[in-house]
Amino acid sequence: MKRAGRLVAAAIATAAVLPSPVVAGEWRLSGSAQVETRLFPTSPAFPEQDDSTVSPSVAVEPEVTYDWNDGADRLTVIPFYRIDAHDERRTHGDLREANWLHIGDGYDLVVGFDKVFWGVAESRHLVDIINQTDLVEDIDQEDKLGQPMVQVQVDTDYGVFRGFAMPVFRERTFPGDDGRLRGALPIADDPVYQSGAEQYHPDFAVRWSKTFGDFDVGVSHFRGTSREPRLLPAFRSGRTELVPYYDLIDQTGVDVQYTTGAWLWKFEGIGRSGHGDYFVASVAGFEYTLYQIAETDADLGLLAEYLYDGREEGDDAPPTAFQNDVFVGARLTLNDEPDTTFLAGAIVDVEDQSTLLSLEASRRIGSDMKIELEARLFPEVASTNGLYGVRRDNTVTLRLNQYF
Repeated sequence: MKRAGRLVAAAIATAAVLPSPVVAGEWRLSGSAQVETRLFPTSPAFPEQDDSTVSPSVAVEPEVTYDWNDGADRLTVIPFYRIDAHDERRTHGDLREANWLHIGDGYDLVVGFDKVFWGVAESRHLVDIINQTDLVEDIDQEDKLGQPMVQVQVDTDYGVFRGFAMPVFRERTFPGDDGRLRGALPIADDPVYQSGAEQYHPDFAVRWSKTFGDFDVGVSHFRGTSREPRLLPAFRSGRTELVPYYDLIDQTGVDVQYTTGAWLWKFEGIGRSGHGDYFVASVAGFEYTLYQIAETDADLGLLAEYLYDGREEGDDAPPTAFQNDVFVGARLTLNDEPDTTFLAGAIVDVEDQSTLLSLEASRRIGSDMKIELEARLFPEVASTNGLYGVRRDNTVTLRLNQYF
């Protein structure tokens, strides 16, 4: 209820600054409804966790847009809500977007809830720091909460400049006490902040991006509340739980993609202060595409990346499982009418050989439905690895989306 109240308060504050269209425009309604089933073939590692093999849920994500002023202004509202059968925290709602976009003379302005993505790597998005992770949706950290912001973008001959002011912080979502993919200890729902302003500490970010021939380059800097909390143990109400602690940080990021023929060379790197000692982290690798394999319309992409993270055990920084790891994968695109795609990959720890396997597949059914299959498997996890707490939470997800 606390999160819902803060979300409503932020939405009211956003609505107060959004303009009211006073001229005739065009409304559009679209979106999707979803039925999802998660399968857990392995029993949980901890007695508090629900041991159901089948865990269904339903979700809806409508999108309403209103355009006026000959397309120079747009209101967008994209709410999201999921009802989960077993994890009460996975039953949750969010405003993915609720904003006004104005396209001016040489600049774009966005006010309200929005989602912004930065990055080029496949296995880990280090530079992507604007939006908070919606971790109850999936452990791959691809799902994001809407972030209240004022965003200005200016296109110049010297590149694209973007500035962000974010007045309200969004807490990361975590599985409930009895949820799968939770880890060894339950996670408290009352976080602690380094800033006395707590979630109302203002955050700021800037980014510059430009294309130089075959190179796409981005440089960014973020200053504010870390989207990545430390989880500090505390003994409360007769049990030990983990309390999220959000530090104030500065993070500078660089992302580069070089395209040459069938090759995509990718790099993301960050330097961060505020989490104990200053540290750097990076992801570097490539994707090579084989076109029309076996004289078919299908394309096969081969991927490989190296993941490095300089934070060390004992530092005042959130621990990571990806300090010295290798990712290998393959992306198969059939280029058929139903748009059938497959993506398989593995992240292997170089030091202890802990392994995370991932599989994603999708295919359209007719013109307005899509079926998706996802699997997250942990065939080998060392007791000292950051993934050890979820070692028995192998998950296979089947999802049917109806678009409207």
